[in-house]
Formats: sequence, structure tokens, C-alpha cells
Amino acid sequence: MAPPKRTFSIWIPRYLSSIETKNYSENTIEAYGRVLKLFARYKTYLLEHDGAIPENGAALADYGMGADVDADAYEISDFFTIIRNERHLSPASLHQYDSAISSFYRHLIAQNIVDANPMDRVERPKIKDRELKYLRHKEVMNFIASLENPRDALLIRTIYATGMRVSELCGLRAEHINFNEQTIRVRGKGGKIRIVFCDPDTLAMIRDHLDEKIEGPIFLGNRGAAISPRTVQHIFNLHAPAGITPHKIRHSYASELYKRSHNLRVVQENLGHNSIQTTEIYIHTDLDERRKAYQNYFPLASGGE
Repeated sequence: MAPPKRTFSIWIPRYLSSIETKNYSENTIEAYGRVLKLFARYKTYLLEHDGAIPENGAALADYGMGADVDADAYEISDFFTIIRNERHLSPASLHQYDSAISSFYRHLIAQNIVDANPMDRVERPKIKDRELKYLRHKEVMNFIASLENPRDALLIRTIYATGMRVSELCGLRAEHINFNEQTIRVRGKGGKIRIVFCDPDTLAMIRDHLDEKIEGPIFLGNRGAAISPRTVQHIFNLHAPAGITPHKIRHSYASELYKRSHNLRVVQENLGHNSIQTTEIYIHTDLDERRKAYQNYFPLASGGE
């Protein structure tokens, strides 16, 4: 039997099909595809220019994906440098490039196409300040109260009341809510379904907003279809405090729930995280609580020896 061809043009589509069957989100599949196709064009450029590095990413536009999938850490590091300098990518954005290429080569190893993952020898960019800014409960409520548009206020309150992602909020439908049980059925990343809880006041506002409608999207855009994530982001751009995004309202939800419950597992399940390590970056101990604990228990602060 002839060995399988080893070009990016063959293996990128196969890889993307494989992660689609693993319920990766559409956004992740699309993002990984963009990264891998750009890297494939970069490798083809190197092949056709005897290893000479392109001056910028724009030079890759006219190249295909016919290069062999073999790559080394130096090539990948140079690729990262070109893209980072040209697109001013943050370390967090670079991690998406890192994840896409690393996952691709893990797939090739599983298919016996390559022997090792070149990403294992690439130095990862460091992410600084992973403690995201968030609002305390009173600040969130003041922000919501400042909004003149009732739909926008309810939309943001619903994110805060449930911890939903923006994509989940935009997909929320009337038939997903059980008003008697005070629960909402949420379709999360990868199509996974979870149940979240919602307080009675927010549910009453949603019921009034629905105006006896029992099915269909809860939050509508300008053309009568479900509101889009871009529209939600526009609302925040217009009205939110500087630096506050929909994701950081979700962060506020996680921080407040953990601060009052001290149950990390519950926060994880409510947020829809697969890994509890993902949840941990959202969790903050209240500064006043930390100060009190330090003053009461640390021997120097409490006058002990």
C-alpha cells in the first residue's frame, strides 16, 4: 500500500473534520482552520524560496498549501514572530495559534503521519495578568439601572443572573425556560446542554418581555431575528464602563457566586466549563475578606510571635 500523502492541503481538511465530530464549537473550528491554512501557506513559501523567511504575512496570500506537513520548532517560532509583529497579537491570541498547531500535530501523530509534535519544542508566550477586571454586585446593578433601553438592561441582567456566554444568550429561546422550576436550558460550547438557575425577579422581567410569547428567540435584533453577538457587543461599547465586556459580566457572576458559596464545583457546572482549572481564573476572594483573615490569623498582623 502506498504511504498517505503528507501535504497540508490533504491533512488540514481531515483534521477539521475530526474535531467537528468531537463537538468542537463552530467558532473554534473556523479559527483553527484560519491558523492552519496561514501556517500551511507560510510553509509553502519557505519551500519555494529555499527557506527564506517572508517579510510579512501579506506575502503569503498567493501561496497554496502543497507543502509537506513536517515542521520544526524554529519554523514555527519564526511564523509566530511574523504574525505577532504584524497583527499585534496579544499573548492570549497567540495561544489560539499555539493550540491550533499543537492539536493538528497531535492528530498527525495519531494517524502515524509524523513522529513528534514540533510544538513541544516551541517556547510558549506568557500570559500576564490573568486576573480579569470585573464588577462587584452593586456595580453591576448600577450599570444595569443606568440603561434606558429595557431590552438592553434585561439582556445584561440575564447574563449576570445566569452566567451565560454571549453566544448562549443569543441562542436563548422562550421554550428553554421553566418558570416553575426557575431554570433555563442552555446549549453551550460543542452543543452541550446544561441547566442554569435564574432568580425570580429576572424571570418575571423575562416573562413580561415575552408578552405571552411561548416560543422563539427571547432577545430580538433589528430585523426580528435572534440578536447577534455583534449587537450585544455594540451595546456594551456604547454603555458599559471602560474595559467591561459581556465576558466580564459572566466573570462577575462567577466571582460573586464563589465568594458567597465557596463551592468551586457548582460555579464550574453553572459556567459550563469542562475543566475546573478553567473556572479558577474567574475566582476572586474579596479584598476585605482577605484583609480580615490576614489581620485575624497571620501572627505578625495579629500581634503574635
